[in-house]
Amino acid sequence: MSYYLSSENHLDPGPIYMRENGQLHMVNLALDGVRSSLQKPRPFRLFPKGFSVELCMNREDDTAQKEKTDHFIFTYTREGNLRYSAKSLFSLVLGFISDNVDHIDSLIGFPEQIAEKLFSAAEARQKFTEPGAGLRALQKFTEAYGSLVLCSLCLRNRYLVISEKLEEIKSFRELTCLDLSCCKLGDEHELLEHLTNEALSSVTQLHLKDNCLSDAGVRKMTAPVRVMKRGLENLTLLDLSCNPEITDAGIGYLFSFRKLNCLDISGTGLKDIKTVKHKLQTHIGLVHSKVPLKEFDHSNCKTEGWADQIVLQWERVTAEAVKPRETSEPRTAAQRFYGKRSRAEAPLKCPLADPHMNSSEKLQFYKEKAPDCHGPVLKHEAISSQESKKSKKRPFEESETEQNNSSQPSKQKYVCLAVEDWDLLNSY
Repeated sequence: MSYYLSSENHLDPGPIYMRENGQLHMVNLALDGVRSSLQKPRPFRLFPKGFSVELCMNREDDTAQKEKTDHFIFTYTREGNLRYSAKSLFSLVLGFISDNVDHIDSLIGFPEQIAEKLFSAAEARQKFTEPGAGLRALQKFTEAYGSLVLCSLCLRNRYLVISEKLEEIKSFRELTCLDLSCCKLGDEHELLEHLTNEALSSVTQLHLKDNCLSDAGVRKMTAPVRVMKRGLENLTLLDLSCNPEITDAGIGYLFSFRKLNCLDISGTGLKDIKTVKHKLQTHIGLVHSKVPLKEFDHSNCKTEGWADQIVLQWERVTAEAVKPRETSEPRTAAQRFYGKRSRAEAPLKCPLADPHMNSSEKLQFYKEKAPDCHGPVLKHEAISSQESKKSKKRPFEESETEQNNSSQPSKQKYVCLAVEDWDLLNSY
């Protein structure tokens, strides 16, 4: 930076000489008094009148220009004058660390308030969209802060984001809600296998609507819960609608979700709906709802957390990366064949594919709340005591049947593993 100053000449008497006895003498004692009498009073100015500054920078090097201007905050006054002030040391250090956030070793134990500001600064610089460096930086934050980075993730109809940012999505931990509707993942997708990881054991709401799932995919997703009691064991809401390859056998794998409160299996390939309803009620306590449930309207699951804007940045970057390719005819033909262009413009409506089932019927189930354990139970006990006085043989017969029934599930606990389950466990 170089300064070019231009200011007008002010009245300055300079040195004063006096002739005495044929010789010149410089007057020093009266200099201050003469100056004060000669100078006119001027208003107070930060800079003298006519002061100007010109910033000479190398415009070819953008990084050098950014480094020179990044330390100042430029503002305009009401009069239209440009003023600048230096940034605080905290903001300068925060900007330097955010520029090199991928080189941080660990953030475990770092204060959350400062970490959130650091995350926002790195997000403003779009550091998380950079390939390689963005993944390393995101992993440091998710390892240290978990659900604060992202507690709910909605990827509905964002199949391009999943394909391009799969490793980044897998780095999120402690999610409670995950929406993967209309993404066409299939049974062998890597993200479906990641759902059984311990990092996602906190998921309570999972939407897998219209993902081309079959009984094999449901069996793979429920294997850790059925066998090792880990994985999606805390699941309370599950949406498997519009997956016509899921049959009655696939619904049987869902009985391991003991905490399940809401289930949607509309549009699946069920053959015996009455039997499935009865099994869901007896095994898990789920009752068929005659009215569509609000839990499945896809309004509860939204992207929430520090990284909510990062998902939007990923979507914008992937959309811009696809635009140049669409100019080629083979690329557009392939997208028309697979229906990708129509999905990008508007979300697909998942039809109910089973012809044997009424399309207007919604197979949504919920768990009824348990009644109060004081009043109704006392009435029930009074009625049961009266019935016991009338017939004494009946309790003995019921006790024998209950013992036989209770002995059967105890035996089934040891015989529930099939050969396919052992093969699936060996793959883990």
